[in-house]
This record gives sequence, structure tokens and C-alpha cells, in this order.
Amino acid sequence: MKKRRIGVIYGGRSGEHEVSLASAAAVIANLDPARYEAVAIRIEKDGRWTLPDRPPTATSAGEVIAHSRLESSRALRTGREALLVPHPCEETLLTLDRTRPGDEAAENARVTGLGLDAVFPVLHGPYGEDGTVQGLLELADVPYVGAGVLASAVGMDKAVMKALFAAHGLPNVDHLVVIDHQWRANRAAIASEVAKRLGYPVFVKPANLGSSVGITKAKRPGDLEAAVEAAAQFDRKVIVEAAVPDAREIECSVIGNDHPEASVPGEIKPSREFYDYDAKYLDESPVEIPAPLTEAETDQVRHLAIAAFQAIDASGMARVDFLLSGTTGRLYLNEINTIPGFTTISMFAKLWAASGLQYPALLDRLVELAFERHAQKHHRRSTTDG
Repeated sequence: MKKRRIGVIYGGRSGEHEVSLASAAAVIANLDPARYEAVAIRIEKDGRWTLPDRPPTATSAGEVIAHSRLESSRALRTGREALLVPHPCEETLLTLDRTRPGDEAAENARVTGLGLDAVFPVLHGPYGEDGTVQGLLELADVPYVGAGVLASAVGMDKAVMKALFAAHGLPNVDHLVVIDHQWRANRAAIASEVAKRLGYPVFVKPANLGSSVGITKAKRPGDLEAAVEAAAQFDRKVIVEAAVPDAREIECSVIGNDHPEASVPGEIKPSREFYDYDAKYLDESPVEIPAPLTEAETDQVRHLAIAAFQAIDASGMARVDFLLSGTTGRLYLNEINTIPGFTTISMFAKLWAASGLQYPALLDRLVELAFERHAQKHHRRSTTDG
């Protein structure tokens, strides 16, 4: 059987660049070499695409973060430039080798083509998880793992995501959406509305970012301004959410296209006051899988995870995060992640392992789902001719 050549795209321009390196290292290491030829495709922090001389090898996000500066400088010196061709053709990537002595000018660069059977994007955050790369892959007509353009964009924008959840009758945490120009013009009025409608404490977060980057817990009115300013560094749109009393962090993984399936739920035990970036990637907070829930609570989590997946028209994979109030017993949807953390010790993989699907088999399943969706799309008419 001919090996399938799978391009693994990672890195990117977002604040989650380092986390992506750890995810990609795990994917590349666990794609079955008897079935696949993995091609590492790295997007640098400045947005340039390269084929690095060696793939990422770090075993944890903490290790990647600690060595990210060295990794980036090495990639800039040794990686070949890569350009994805934005139309259907046999050579999905064009690679430019400018490293030969005396060939500094672009017209003297050696150009070669590389065909890909499918792409596995392992990009977290804007410029990768938000539909931008997915749109490019649609133009190239290449099968790819994960959600399409619309679901990727909605899954990245927490404000739109929550609006869709509400439209489908799914339980949201009470929240306000604050646009930066509105905040600059009406700080006092917005602060008053937050206090009146949400109360304190509140969580303030960028609408379009993940991995808990830019999130602050504002415990009192005096904390709100600094929290909004911190989130607004990453996005023009900021979400202010009411804190769920005595919240438990519950997560559930979903895979599938037309008939999605949910894993067993798990519970995060944050090492800090809440599940922030450091608690996720540096402290490696403990988890409990399966989560200590009643049978009814487990069923509700799995049902809502699939409902959230379908509400944004997701495909391939997602991780759905919940907040369960230890005080009231109410379950709230927090968010859906269309490209969750993908190391072998990330929750997405752990939840499926506990459900009977080990990491290499999980990768196989996701690649097959990518080909399945691509084939379905080609059965549809794209013109009125004929």
C-alpha cells in the first residue's frame, strides 16, 4: 500500500505558537511510518512558512516554551521556505531553497514541488485555528483534518460561539461582549453594567484566543480596567463572564463528521486559582478520568458536547469545555476548541485513550475523517452546468 503523505502544519503567528510545537511533535512521532510519510511544515512567528531540517521533538509544552527562542532561531537559519499553492494541483507545496552560496536573489532560488495527500493542521489560536488556513486548504482542494472554515472561525470567536450556543438553547455562562472602542468611550457605563448584571468576581478574556492566554480574574470593581486592558492587547473584542460558583472544570472530546461521538468526560484539578496558561502548560495540573460525576451528569456532558459540536457545524474533532457549579449543580458550556492541545498527555488524547481509542489509532481515525469529508464535498455540484 502506498504511503499517504501528510503535511503537519504547526507553529503560527498566534500567542499559542509554542503550544503548537509540542502538539505537532506528538502527531509527527505517532503517525504510523508504515502508512504515512509525515512532512513537517512550520509557520514562523513572522508568518513565513518553512520546511525545517528537523521536526519538533519536545515532549511537553513546558519544554517547548523553555526552548522556543532557540528553536525559532535555528529554524530561521536552516529551514527551506515553503509556499502552499492556493489552487488544485499535484504539487501542493512549492519549496524555495535560498541557502546555496551566491543564490541570495529570489530569481536564483531553486524551486521544487511537493505533493501532499492530506494536511493535519496543528495550529492553535488566530491565523491557523480560526478558518484562515482552512480557507487556504479549501482553495488548494486538499483533504485536511478538523473543522471547516465556518466552524473553525466560530470556534475561535467566543462571542459568536456563545451566540450560536444560545440560539440552540445550550446553557451559557452569563456574559458581556466589550469592543475596544466601546470600552475607550464608555468605561464607566460598561463597568456599571458589569457590576449590575454579572457581579463579581468575573473572568475577562480575549474573544479570539485560546490556551487561557490573556485571561484575568477580576475579583472586585477596581480590577476590571486592568483586566480588560490585558485582554484587549490580544483582541479588539473582549468577553466578560460571570464566575460560576465553586466551578469544576469538566472536559469532553468529540470526533466524527455526520455522526459525532463523545468520549468519557474528565475533570481538571487546576494547580492555581483557575485554569490559566501556567496551570495548563507549566504546572501540568492533575486530571481525573473519568470525571467523578453521576451517571446523569456524565450523560448530560456527553450529550451537550455533541450538541455544541453540531451547533457550530464542526467536523473531525473538538474538545468541549464545561463548568459545573459545585454550589448549584448547574452545568454550563464554556467553549469548544476545534484544534485542541494535541500532545499525548493533552486532555483530548487522554479522554479518547480512556474511551478505548489510543493515540496512534486516534490519528488514523482523524485522517480517515478528513478524506471522508473531502470525498463528500466532491460529490456536490459546484456549478449549474450539466
